[in-house]
Amino acid sequence: MASNNIVRNFLIASFTGLLFSACTKVSTTDLGLGLLPPLDYFNTKDTVLEMTTTTVDYPDSLRVYGSDYQLVGNITDDAIFGSTNASMFFQLKPSSFPFYIPGNRDSLEVDSAVLILSYKGFYGDSTKPLVLNLRRIDASTPLFIDSPLYASNYPELYNIKTDLALADPFTLDFTHARDSVYNRFEAAANQIRIPLYKTVAKTFIKNFDSTNAYRTDTTLRTYFPGFALTANTASNKNVLVQINLLDTNTKLALYYKSTSTTSASYQRDTSVANFSFSLYDNGRANFIKRNTAGSEMAKHLSSKLLSDSLVYVQTSPGTMVKMKVPGLKAFKNKIIHRAELIAEQVPANIGSNSLEKFLLPPQYLFLGTYDSTSQRIRNVPNDFNGTSDASTLARFGGKLRYKSSNGYDNVATYNFSISRYVQGVISRSDSIFDFRILAPVNDSISYVYPHPNNVLAPTTNYISSSFGNQPGIGRVRLGGGTHSKFKMRLHIYYSDL
Repeated sequence: MASNNIVRNFLIASFTGLLFSACTKVSTTDLGLGLLPPLDYFNTKDTVLEMTTTTVDYPDSLRVYGSDYQLVGNITDDAIFGSTNASMFFQLKPSSFPFYIPGNRDSLEVDSAVLILSYKGFYGDSTKPLVLNLRRIDASTPLFIDSPLYASNYPELYNIKTDLALADPFTLDFTHARDSVYNRFEAAANQIRIPLYKTVAKTFIKNFDSTNAYRTDTTLRTYFPGFALTANTASNKNVLVQINLLDTNTKLALYYKSTSTTSASYQRDTSVANFSFSLYDNGRANFIKRNTAGSEMAKHLSSKLLSDSLVYVQTSPGTMVKMKVPGLKAFKNKIIHRAELIAEQVPANIGSNSLEKFLLPPQYLFLGTYDSTSQRIRNVPNDFNGTSDASTLARFGGKLRYKSSNGYDNVATYNFSISRYVQGVISRSDSIFDFRILAPVNDSISYVYPHPNNVLAPTTNYISSSFGNQPGIGRVRLGGGTHSKFKMRLHIYYSDL
């Protein structure tokens, strides 16, 4: 019995030594935490498969929901990707109808009206203030209510017009944008407070009442179709501002004095009524217009090359990358420990005043496959198992991380794990698909269940802004399949059968 134990212990020690000697050949920089077989009788090897890559337009992918951060501003000097113009159109309303301000109309004394917006941050150059212009939407082009959602990249389709200026141009100083506000009515921070003209305040407080504009939400939209917010490029032409319509920091505050009693002892004092944004029955549109004319990317969009050395991903609405892995079809059957698609940023030369240092990459890129039958983007078979939260995307890969590479620091890198897909292709002769890389915002994909349930009908899976990217924020230039230093590639770690 003792002899058997000695032999067994010797065999276990030998197998363990083989396992660790095999594992030392694995590159932990790109490999991550791929699992090896419990007893690896063979050396773990690696190889790199070449890819063909091209940039394609993806403009009509985005509908900005009311729960998303809305975007306003301009970027005009982006030599790599081109220009962006963002404008907001929205309506605020009281919590119930008919609405009235206590006290008879003759007793009302107008103090002021302030449009308050919830500031959530910026993208671009915040070293200069931004001037915002607030106008009224023209009644001839009212906002849609509920549906349909506006295609964010095509404002000309809807041609929303404006007429009356509601306030003086407002200067947003980014150094004070997150300052706190303390007054009798609230203690808050991260507010953009735009004082309206006194005549506009009078209209909301004294001219509108429960017999006309405030009778129903429909009559309010008739009397006042909504607010239009745009940015003046003469102040800062390279920044986009994020605004949340839904939280309590966004409201139209009406400050007034009134008396609802004839008692001589009544003390007249300032009160406030707040109008807010309703997710379900208020109209809103956020247009994010891209223009690639004259940019570096425009030349590559029109390129006839089968594989480009540079490819470009712009957060929706924007562009995506189309890829193929020709060598995968001929790859022999192996034990796949890790198959990792690696995409790396090609850094630009950044000077002290360069806009490039402000225009950061997307927080998430998504790797999908293209189903030529349905002509839809679908999940990578067996590896991407649907989105339930942001951690799902992080586990699959595509979360932004930085590394040092080829003499550059802080190179944006995205790694996607597609080990099960590759194993299925080489072991079961599963279908080979073209790939797509995009920076999604509220995108839907055709979701096919993992093997063996891939015979079931596909469903629709949503990748919403709550899982990663916000509309219009982020862009990255990646090395393509023929780049000399930052080549996009499929790195496979395997063992022979």
